[in-house]
This record gives sequence, structure tokens and C-alpha cells, in this order.
Amino acid sequence: MTGISRRIVTASTLAAPFVVCTPGALAQTDRRPMLVVAVPELPPTLEPAMELSNVGTRITYSVFDTLIRRDFLGSPDGGGSALRPHLAESWERESARALVVRLRRGVRFHNDDELTSEDVAFTFAEGRLWGAKPSIPEGPAYFGTLEAVETLDRYTVRFRTRVPDVLLEHRLASWASWIVNARAYRTLGMDGFGQAPVGTGPFRAKRLLRDQLYEFEAFDAYWMGRPTARGVQFRAVPQLASRIAGLSAGEFDIATNIPPDQIQTIERVRDLDARSVVLANSHLLVFDERGPAMGDKRVRKALSLAIDRKLLVDGLWLGRAVVPPSHNYPEFGDMFLPGRKLAYDPDRARQLLREAGYRGEPIVYRAAPNYYTRSLDAGQVLVEMWKAVGINASLQVVENFSQMQGPGQQVGQWSNSTRFPDPLGALWVSWGPAGGPQRRKEWTSVAGFNDAGRALESETDPARRRALFTRMLDAWEDECPGTILYQPLETYGVKKRVSWRPYSFYFMDLRPDNLSFA
Repeated sequence: MTGISRRIVTASTLAAPFVVCTPGALAQTDRRPMLVVAVPELPPTLEPAMELSNVGTRITYSVFDTLIRRDFLGSPDGGGSALRPHLAESWERESARALVVRLRRGVRFHNDDELTSEDVAFTFAEGRLWGAKPSIPEGPAYFGTLEAVETLDRYTVRFRTRVPDVLLEHRLASWASWIVNARAYRTLGMDGFGQAPVGTGPFRAKRLLRDQLYEFEAFDAYWMGRPTARGVQFRAVPQLASRIAGLSAGEFDIATNIPPDQIQTIERVRDLDARSVVLANSHLLVFDERGPAMGDKRVRKALSLAIDRKLLVDGLWLGRAVVPPSHNYPEFGDMFLPGRKLAYDPDRARQLLREAGYRGEPIVYRAAPNYYTRSLDAGQVLVEMWKAVGINASLQVVENFSQMQGPGQQVGQWSNSTRFPDPLGALWVSWGPAGGPQRRKEWTSVAGFNDAGRALESETDPARRRALFTRMLDAWEDECPGTILYQPLETYGVKKRVSWRPYSFYFMDLRPDNLSFA
């Protein structure tokens, strides 16, 4: 990654004519299909920065827009990182600490308000995404570098950062940056807005039935053009067999979270496809240092060293998942650190347990059944691997993350996405001061890690940034507050008539340029 340079980006052919349709007439003549998507579960809120989960972002991605759009499909693997104009028609660096963004005019919210700089300033306001006590707990992980967001006129906004931030443009295209309607948010409050979201995306909320069905209707005034479906339903179908059966019977158009051993089942049905992508997301374990026997990092390291990740990938994912070289990904570009790996060394694990004075204290791995594909299968294998090196391990199935992270947690499941292609968008977002383990006090031995991370936030020199990332990763691996298992293969069962491509995130992009029907 190079240092900051002055540059101007202008709107491209992504812009489309602004379309206004009459709802009454459309209701009588609309022949567009209704897209039905079967998912394992639904999020509790559609406040887009509050629900930064796999189950949440797959829905909110088509309800809200960002200022800048990451071109995922610019790469064949669905993980492209080039930036394109979106709600912003252009942006320009004034200095290392100031970015001026000019909005596209004529964009409407679902309540027919026009998008203005006020909505942008509200979205990124101190107290919401950053500051001493933001209402969005994870907000500072993404926008902790902000110092001010200024409205220059109705369609122009200046972002100021407290330090030089080489990643600000990527932040504005990433998680937590979806633009909300200021008037609706102020009226409803955060909780109310989460149940009645108002964005600028191609679909707007129509009917939300908690844990059952979220239904959206086409927003035909969408600035990129009329949506290709008249609506979309996300149906909660926890059981894999039921998702596959409903897809085969024609009840669903898309079914998510299909494990590799079911790909052939789907492809044997004449009108179905299995569409897969390796996620920019790693399934991992959190080692809670407050839990019994977990305060000694040698025990935590032993848990990691006892894991045969190749066996997990071959046995559970038919060899199609990817084991990354630690919390370190090739998509980091020049910041990627070659030569690292996640070690499998059961003999060393046994030695560390002896050195730690481990005497067979019970260690429980808590896992939720429906959230991560193959999570319980992986848990059962992990427990046996730990037993093989002398760890008294067992698997406890819980209903949700609140139970998993409750008192007595020792080992829990989690995942980390590479929100933008840099260590600050992966390791720092997840494990830094605003990340879950530090916020929940699961990890407190953080001084060396945090010092390097804070320095990395403000560094612009590529060589010094790389050295700081090395220090961060060394500290994380030495303290071992968790460990990565693999990057899973995400497979969707899709009707062949549905032209749609998945991304390397759980985002389901249903915009007109990525969704059509034969």
C-alpha cells in the first residue's frame, strides 16, 4: 500500500437513470418474480451498524447503500477490492487528514426524503459510530480515527481524521458505513429504526416477523434503476435438510449455508446450481482468559497447537476451505507477511500443558448449532483432538452468543471478516480495543498489541506499516487469545433461472446489476 496522494474519483457507468414508478399501477401489472431466500436464522435488528453479523449483513446490504462501493465482482473469486462511486459521485483528498465527498443528487430514501449531507453527517456522527460513548459499540473499530464530519453544502461533506488515515476511503465502502435516514432515525430511535429501517437501497422493509420471515418490497425509485424482483423474502429455516428440500421443491429460489457434502445433492436437481465462494472470513475460536484453566497462555497455545486444520478441511469441507497463514491474508497486498503458518504440533502442546501445570481441569467448548456452517461437526472433532493431547475437553451446545459468552466461558466460536484489505480491517477491527474480546474483557493482556495497532492507524509509510503489523501479529500469537481454524467455503443453492453471483462476504447483493431472471 502506498502513502496518501491527492486524487479525484468521478462517477462512472454505475450511475443509472433515476426512475419513479406509481405504486398502485405496479401492484396490478408487476410481473417481476418474488425472490425467496431460505436462511438458517434472521437478525434481531436491521440497524445496519448495530447488526454487523453474517446473518445481518446478508440482508441489510440490499436495504442500505454506502458512499463508496467495493467492486467485489471485479475479481473472479468475488473478493475484488477496487473502489467505485456509489452514493458519492466523487471524492478528493484535501490533505492526509481530510477527505471531501460529493454526493450524487436526486437519490431518494425509502420514505421519499432526498439524500443530503445531513444524512451522511448523522450516519457518521460522534456519539453514534465514534467518540467516548458511541451508541454503536463496534463503531470505533471502524471509525475511531474520525475527528469531525462537516457539511459544506447540501451535497458535500468533509471527513476529518485525528491522524493521517490511508484507509478512510475503504472505511467508507465497508461495514458500519451504510447511510441511514437522519429524520427517520431521530424519530424512531435506534431500536425503533432497527425494526423499521429507512435506507436508499433497492428493497425496503414491508413485513418483519421475528425469527420467521423478513419481507421487503422493491423500491422502484432506486437510483441505480428499477429492481429486477418485485420483492424479496428471507425465511428462517434452521434445518439444513428443510432448506434443501424446499429449494428442490421450488419453494425457495436461494438457500444459504450449504455444506460441501450437499453440493452434489443440489446439482443433481436439473434446475438448480450450487454457487460457491471461499469467504474473506475465518472461523475461529476465542480463548477466554477468565475461564478456569485459561489464564495461562501456555494452555491457550496448547489448544491451538493440538488442532490438525488440514484434517478439518479435508474431512468437513472436502478440501475446499482454506487455512490462512495466521491472521494474515494475501488480500492485504504489500502488507501480507509471507512465511508464517498455523502450526500443528501435538507434542509441543503436551509439553506446554506440563509446563503450565495443567492437571486435567475441564475445558468446555461452547458452540451454537445454526450460526456457522459445520460448527457442531467441527466442535466434535476439536474435542477429540484436544483429548488426544491430554486436555479434558467437552462440547456444550448453546442457543445463542449471549449464552456462549456468559459466565464461565472458556472456549467459544466466532468468526472474523477482512472488512477491508489491510490488517486494520481484519486483526485490529476484531481484536483491538473496540473488538469483542477486549470490550468483553475476555482478553486483557493487550499492551503490546494495542500499542502497535494504534501506531499502525496513523502510519502512512508502507515499510513502517508492515513492521507494525508484524509486531501486532507477533503479540497476538504470543498471547493466543484465540486461534483461526479455516476460511470456509460458502455455498448457495440457487435456481438456474436466477442470475446472481455471491461475494466473498455474506453480503447478498440484490441490486439490478447483480440480479436478473431468465
